[in-house]
Amino acid sequence: MVAVHKNSYRVALQNVEIPAEATGHLLYAADSPLELPTVGDWTEVQVMDDHSFAVIHTVLPRRSLMLRKTAGKRIEQQAIAANIDVAFIVQSADADFNLRRLERYLVVILESAIEPIFVLSKADRVDSAVLKERLAMVQEIQPTIPVIALSAVTGVGIDELEKRLSPDQTCCLIGSSGVGKTTLINRLLGEERLKTAAVRDFDQKGRHTTSSRQLFALPGGAWIIDTPGMRELGTIGQSVGIESTFADVESLAPQCRFADCTHVHERGCAVIAAVESGEIDEKRYQNYLKLRRESEYYERSYSEKRKRDKQFGKFVKTVLKHHPKR
Repeated sequence: MVAVHKNSYRVALQNVEIPAEATGHLLYAADSPLELPTVGDWTEVQVMDDHSFAVIHTVLPRRSLMLRKTAGKRIEQQAIAANIDVAFIVQSADADFNLRRLERYLVVILESAIEPIFVLSKADRVDSAVLKERLAMVQEIQPTIPVIALSAVTGVGIDELEKRLSPDQTCCLIGSSGVGKTTLINRLLGEERLKTAAVRDFDQKGRHTTSSRQLFALPGGAWIIDTPGMRELGTIGQSVGIESTFADVESLAPQCRFADCTHVHERGCAVIAAVESGEIDEKRYQNYLKLRRESEYYERSYSEKRKRDKQFGKFVKTVLKHHPKR
């Protein structure tokens, strides 16, 4: 699956891409939208009309699925992409640099059991001292995760990134608008295939140029997914991702006085003591609490909604069974 546009799809068949639609049975049998095709999926299709159209019958088992909470007030999960091996978390090295946002993206990646790599884009827009400082700050989040500083304009760091693109692997670029994801993909493709736009001058915020997720075959044999810049990246029940992202905080929990310590106000809390001593950064600690509260709240709300939906579904089936003509 190389592209999804609401209820229509594009699938890749060897060296050609064609439009496709899901069968009515596939749409009806899905318990949730997460079971429907998304970018990166392998699917079983029936090719129609002399290879000009396809019908999707089955979504094959996935080895990974990247999820987020849908934007807005609705409490639903949305699939970003499937079967990703490596995710490049792209962050601008210039004025839009934000460690807390980087941590949020990392939670989503690690929850999905995908290998993360940090990318500091637009390295040509800051001097060497600032770049070195920001690289160190990113590395402190997770010392074992590689960090690549690059510029899609000058080409600095591109070779290092390309070394991480293994043939037959699926990678993705994820990050907010304006960090240079689309420009970077054009550079990797070797042509200006995708439309780009400059950031706004007055606040350095990005403009959306990618409106949907798309998968591209790179010259070296790897596949790469371009994702739209996300205004919201909410989390639902992503405890594994939070624990992995904030492993330094979680590692102190066994030292707390109480086994059920929330790390918020308890006496004898090892985490609070580490924050007060400067061992853990105060802003990182506050982001940890924020993401944990958000994830737990939305998980409860999502579970309650799913339960109500199932009860309503059973009620409808009962009514139809006893009153088939209605």
